[in-house]
Amino acid sequence: MRRRSGTFAAVGAAFAAGIVVGPMVAAWAQDGGRAETYRLLNLFGDVFERIRAEYVEPVNDRDAIENAIQGMLTGLDPHSSYMNPRMYRDMQVQTRGEFGGLGIEVTQEGGYIKVISPIDDTPAARAGVKPGDLITHLNGNSVQGLSLQEAVEQMRGERGTSIRLTIRREGADRPIELSITRDVIRPQVVRFRLEGGDIGYIRLTSFNEQTEAGLRRAMQQLRQQGGNNLRGIVLDLRNNPGGLLDQAVQVSDDFLEQGEIVSTRARRQEDAQRWNARAGDIAQGLPMVVLINAGSASASEIVAGALQDHRRAIVMGVKSFGKGSVQTVMPIPGNGAIRLTTARYYTPSGRSIQATGIEPDIEVLATREDTATAAVARREREADLRRALRNDNGGQQQQQQQQAAPPPLPPLNLPAGLVERVQRQPAEGAAAFDPTKPETDHQLQQALSLLRSMAAVPNPQRRAAR
Repeated sequence: MRRRSGTFAAVGAAFAAGIVVGPMVAAWAQDGGRAETYRLLNLFGDVFERIRAEYVEPVNDRDAIENAIQGMLTGLDPHSSYMNPRMYRDMQVQTRGEFGGLGIEVTQEGGYIKVISPIDDTPAARAGVKPGDLITHLNGNSVQGLSLQEAVEQMRGERGTSIRLTIRREGADRPIELSITRDVIRPQVVRFRLEGGDIGYIRLTSFNEQTEAGLRRAMQQLRQQGGNNLRGIVLDLRNNPGGLLDQAVQVSDDFLEQGEIVSTRARRQEDAQRWNARAGDIAQGLPMVVLINAGSASASEIVAGALQDHRRAIVMGVKSFGKGSVQTVMPIPGNGAIRLTTARYYTPSGRSIQATGIEPDIEVLATREDTATAAVARREREADLRRALRNDNGGQQQQQQQQAAPPPLPPLNLPAGLVERVQRQPAEGAAAFDPTKPETDHQLQQALSLLRSMAAVPNPQRRAAR
């Protein structure tokens, strides 16, 4: 085979994948790196031709180019990736609130697939998959060498088919083998109930297109059930892996009367955005507690951060995951889409929680074992992922903009003694957590107790809001 000349080879290889490179090359040239850019494109074209000509087996051009694109994106950070047309369709279905597979939110770490959190009432959750689990094998085949998208694609499949997962779990003596039957995943993203006749409990499991509408329905029904006895709201965001930014903004807006909800800062200052709340609080000023843990990520952290900064809610639990970046899905006509990290987001007080997470106002452990395994919990967060973006609070960008470090949050302003009554961990010998028995959920019980104590203290402003 005659080898094409350098630049022609690179451009030809890109066109073979249906990618228009002209505008990109022009943009790079404007940055003053024209010669270097062409040299690197020559390098890419030379390697591509060498693979096509000399690899031990015939290589599909599309597969080779898509793998190159995937490597280019995954080399940036843990959340940028390429989606082929089928993956892109799957993603669109998922954000609408229905998809096929196991029901787990995953990322990649050390070559393995790491579980951020299982989705409630899905095959993975029922099989016992836990946040922090490392999936090492799929059907007996190692996931080493697979991209995150390739592993996800293998875990998805037709309803009724099964897959065998080999899991490495911290504290387990040997690998755990789980056989899970795939199902159509229609997660109930909003769950709610009345606790003790006076506290509304609302759990958000993810942020898809149905979340905010479901939240409003839940709040309406809780008001009907509780009537004038409703004394507070628990918003449970534990193990919520996030989702759509606009849904996080709308959920935050539902509980705020005014002020900033979240802002994003991109590479160019002119691309910065800010979202502000509109008047109207669906909880009508009722005291709130937001529950978070290490599985609360992304959109969950936007909501928790907004309500915390405005002191609209008390954040309780343990530090969140720390994913403070925004991914933009950019369709490539006829060739799927890329998911590209385009900005960092900031809470109303100006905090970036990237790689740091949301610190709870009141730390409450789920189990006594959490104390002994604190080091394990620290490893289950964004900061420990390879190539994770740094946190730029007080960094070079802020110095250039002559911005000070974010101010400390205002005090909780709770009546004296209430915080001290919160039990930071379950009593010795307490019953193990059973998701079917709310009374075994220590963090929830402490939230309920705090809200009832707050309601017992006269508050003229809260009465007026109701």
